[in-house]
Amino acid sequence: MIPQQRQVLFFLVLLGVSGAAASELEQFSVVEEMERGSFVANVAKALGLGMGELSKRGARVVFKGNKEYLQLHPKTGDLLLREKLDREELCGPAVLCVLPFQILLENPFHIVRAELIVEDINDHSPQFLDAEMVLKIPENTSPGTVFVLENAQDLDVGSNSLQNYTIGTNSHFHSQIRDSKGKRYPELVLDKALDREEQPEVRLTLTAVDGGTPQRSGTVQIRILVVDINDNAPVFTQSQYEAQIPENSSIGFRVVTVSATDLDAGNNADISYTFLHASENVRKTFQLTQKSGELYLKEKVDFELIQSYTIDIQATDGGGLSAECTVIVQVIDLNDNPPEVTISSLTSPIPENSPETVVAVFSVSDLDSGENGKMICSIQDDLPFALKPSIESYYTLVTEGALDREYKAEYNITITVMDLGSPRLKSEYNITVLISDVNDNSPVFTQRAYTLYLQENNSPVLHIGSVSASDRDSGVNAKVTYSLLPPQTEDLPLFSYISINSDNGHLYALRSLDYETIQAFQFSVRAVDGGSPSLSSQVLVQIVVQDENDNSPFVLYPLQNGTAPCNDLVPRTAEPGYLVTKVVAVDRDWGQNSWLSYQLLKTTDPGLFTLWAHNGEVHTARSISDRDAIKQRLVVLVKDNGQPSLSTMATLNVLLVDGFSEPYLQLPDASKEEVHTDSLTTYLVISLVSVSFLFLVSVIIFIAIRLWKRKKDSIDNSHFVSSGPFPDHLVDVSGTGTLSQSYQYEVCLTSGSGISEFKFLKPIIPTLPPAEQRGKDLKTHT
Repeated sequence: MIPQQRQVLFFLVLLGVSGAAASELEQFSVVEEMERGSFVANVAKALGLGMGELSKRGARVVFKGNKEYLQLHPKTGDLLLREKLDREELCGPAVLCVLPFQILLENPFHIVRAELIVEDINDHSPQFLDAEMVLKIPENTSPGTVFVLENAQDLDVGSNSLQNYTIGTNSHFHSQIRDSKGKRYPELVLDKALDREEQPEVRLTLTAVDGGTPQRSGTVQIRILVVDINDNAPVFTQSQYEAQIPENSSIGFRVVTVSATDLDAGNNADISYTFLHASENVRKTFQLTQKSGELYLKEKVDFELIQSYTIDIQATDGGGLSAECTVIVQVIDLNDNPPEVTISSLTSPIPENSPETVVAVFSVSDLDSGENGKMICSIQDDLPFALKPSIESYYTLVTEGALDREYKAEYNITITVMDLGSPRLKSEYNITVLISDVNDNSPVFTQRAYTLYLQENNSPVLHIGSVSASDRDSGVNAKVTYSLLPPQTEDLPLFSYISINSDNGHLYALRSLDYETIQAFQFSVRAVDGGSPSLSSQVLVQIVVQDENDNSPFVLYPLQNGTAPCNDLVPRTAEPGYLVTKVVAVDRDWGQNSWLSYQLLKTTDPGLFTLWAHNGEVHTARSISDRDAIKQRLVVLVKDNGQPSLSTMATLNVLLVDGFSEPYLQLPDASKEEVHTDSLTTYLVISLVSVSFLFLVSVIIFIAIRLWKRKKDSIDNSHFVSSGPFPDHLVDVSGTGTLSQSYQYEVCLTSGSGISEFKFLKPIIPTLPPAEQRGKDLKTHT
């Protein structure tokens, strides 16, 4: 019930608006039969509008029933004929031929009621429907008797219509004109009594003349038969008959029966019925039975064309006397015409996010009348559109608010118009409204953040991954372009590392990356759509560089840089498992690529020493015998755990000594072991003396400087040992690789005998924290 109440309300509002606008009316006139394209008037001047304003406001001319009699030139405002107009075809016998139409203006929407008056020209001659009139006049008819004649038809109106009748010169009759119901009818007046025996028949010519320029005329022959006396004329039972017929009555339907009586007898009482002054339309639509007076339908009637017929019927007896009656036939309207919808303006597509927008302007019409012609208009309830009534059955279809193309891009709207007749008839008109896109959606990335993995030592311009963003808009508004955002700090030269394809978001590494230099970095990618103004979003991308086994292990101890070899001393009294030394190595790679293992490749005595594979510690495998060579040479392979693995070799020199009481002597190579012991001892003594002398000088200089600086009187003798003039030699070997703790070895050299004697003391645990020890390759304390 709610939609029906709304439709009734629209109808009442439409009636009110139509009444309020009825006073605004523009009139234009044109002469009929003017050629197509003829100038009628200037609408801009008539409406008081400036040049070009009609074009800006989308002015158009709309006639009822989709007729197109005029066309409006929007730029000049000239109103031109679209076709040649025939006033008689358009308006028939109506004196004033008015064609109503509307001038529609948009932005803002406005309707101007207008009328086109078609003026008549004298383009039709008077015409009698019968080629000959026959009159039967009794011979005893008194002079002055008037006989009614059939009138001529002239389709023109006003001064161009029929104006006068004349007859040819004769001795018995003259003509006169009688005005009735707005028409002029000819009458024949008897001037002189007739004598049948003298002249049984009289022939006359009746001429009908119109008032146009040039004047047009038409003629008909009148044949007068003189008959014997008949003194009683027929008399109708009613002077006026009324009948109503539905417009859907079938052909042959009996409308009414007229009846007349005559008091005469014989032939003078024989009555016949004929049409009197009947128009062509009446003769075409109705058929009159001459003997019975029954009136039948000869052709279907249409209420929308003619609502009523007025028919004059003459009853004539056998003596020529006649009587007249009038039959009024009312056509009853039936609801046989469905409503019609005429679209005057349609806007599609319309942009989304727009406020209330006029989508279409249309009018509704129904050729029926009364309740059958009243209409209600509606659309579907589930659409974001509304109908607003305007004047004279016009409606506007508007949006109820902003639309969202991403929710729905197309609407199919059915305009339903229903009349209030019984049964009710309706018409439906479907329109499709497209919603055009507005850039109201930013690009959205498929992930909140991206993490891409890149193997180090990559080839330049390598595709390392992609970012992707989508936009719910369409067309150019949905075209996404990618770019790199500059880093917030200048620490990372991003644009020399990474490049992005602006069309598809593919990321490329511009140069080879080194894991040992940079392990990971991050940057932001922005996605911008092609709309105006453009919208954008950004996402964080993290590049993780994955390590590759591209660095060989580096040996920190013993040094392998080609300097004087470092010898490790082992007392011959060492027990099996004695810690001889430790190979310290590091690897710049990461993870398992930096896991180091140690392998003993070559030794002077294969069974004397063992090497721990995971920490590089060298231990004695057995007790040292006298047969073992003094100098032992060990070749150690340091290998990482990468695929493929990389390795480095280190050489260890180990001296087997009896003790540390004799000064240290550089032993000859194995190839020179045959040199005499005396020469070796001599060289050793000389070396020790030189070293001792230089040491003493250094100590004296150092003490002097300390005394001078601190002005102390005492000399700190803590740097000397009581066993001799030689100081301790402390060697601290530390590193970061696999060396878990630092070791200090104390070597004491004395000159107590003529042979070399070495004394091995216990390892001393360092007191420095591990952080201070890490990174030192070799430190000697004196």
